[in-house]
Amino acid sequence: MPVVPKLCIGMIWPWQAGEENMDQHATDLTDVMQAVGRKARQAAARLALSSNDQRNQALHAAGQALRAAGDVILAANADDYARAEAKGISAAFLDRLRLDPARLEAMAQAVEAVAALPDPLGRVLASWTQPNGLFFERVATPLGVIGIIFESRPNVTADAGALCLKSGNAALLRSGSESYLTAQAIAEAMRAGVEKAGLPADCIQLIPTKDRAAVGLMLTGLDGQIDVIVPRGGRSLVERVQTEARVPVFAHLEGLCHVYVDKAADLEMARSIVLNAKLRRTGICGSAETLLIDRACLDSHARPLVHDLLDAGCELRGDEAVCALDQRIKRAVERDYFTEYLDKIMSVAVVDGIEGALAHIAHYGSHHTDAIVTADQDTADRFLREVDSAIVLHNASTQFADGGEFGFGSEIGIATGRMHARGPVGVEQLTSFKYRVHGTGQIRPV
Repeated sequence: MPVVPKLCIGMIWPWQAGEENMDQHATDLTDVMQAVGRKARQAAARLALSSNDQRNQALHAAGQALRAAGDVILAANADDYARAEAKGISAAFLDRLRLDPARLEAMAQAVEAVAALPDPLGRVLASWTQPNGLFFERVATPLGVIGIIFESRPNVTADAGALCLKSGNAALLRSGSESYLTAQAIAEAMRAGVEKAGLPADCIQLIPTKDRAAVGLMLTGLDGQIDVIVPRGGRSLVERVQTEARVPVFAHLEGLCHVYVDKAADLEMARSIVLNAKLRRTGICGSAETLLIDRACLDSHARPLVHDLLDAGCELRGDEAVCALDQRIKRAVERDYFTEYLDKIMSVAVVDGIEGALAHIAHYGSHHTDAIVTADQDTADRFLREVDSAIVLHNASTQFADGGEFGFGSEIGIATGRMHARGPVGVEQLTSFKYRVHGTGQIRPV
């Protein structure tokens, strides 16, 4: 078995010294990835047998280790940030990448908060007795080894590592190149904390290379070492994962989130929700990208709503009716309504009531998060029933699309598919189940 060296900032793998032997490069990378997968599988087997108290102690130790390594983590993040800034990366991307002492402390607290969640393992999900006396139980179990592929958010390293640890799973983390040094430093701190608590450090591993070929190897499942893949990133990443993966995927598609302001909306409530949904943090997947306004309240509601956004520095792109409200609004083209801006830009459209809103969201949406603002309960009920998204809200900001806000501690992502997990993927969603059958000597008749 090849020896995988300990992760260290600035690591250079043998094949990075030159390009003269690409076949050797591929062989070396495959060997390294296979070794990482085997270590994850071994760690997962130990975690599956650990107690909830052991995992909670490891989570608290990991949180403390993040604080202790604060200077190292922030220095690594400063290096990542400087490189990304030099590349001309967008302001929204840089905001997602940046760590400061407050964000680092919030990260440590989030890890520790996962320890306070109920034990997701061993739960009896259902039980029944058959006429022959056999007693059946469906019991929650870990998934095994979870591969997480993410881009710029360094906090995903901590969130994913913590959630996988709590649910008895090993995490194989593949960060984007822009956040690589930060993710390394976070992973190393957490590994030290976990090991100090007596559990295997290899339950949290960062893929030790920026080589894009490593993603392809993860998608093959590493010869059965990876049980599920969770992509966190833009459409191109998610589409590649869905196309190439040979293991199950918890798809986290882009957040084309809508806020529909109905004719029965309280105007002041709508103004507050729309501003928060778009501008609280523009770089997160729960940020609203499109504002839909009921034509029936165009005269009363539209102008205050768009002026609030414009005055707050948000660029608006609207249809003809919207552009007539203010000369600062740009004329939208169709691709704008398909765009996840992750920036201070928002598309606006006037629609013909709830029918128009439902049709627009069905055509342009990504099944992520959509909200309605209305005082009409029947209209709200119809929106909540008919919008086919993982999260639908009534009279609340789309920025609540967050596992922490759901009481899940944190999340690995927002799953937009329909299988197994949907919405925030927390500890419960990171479990499978098995059947335990208890008998008293029963045999099947011939």
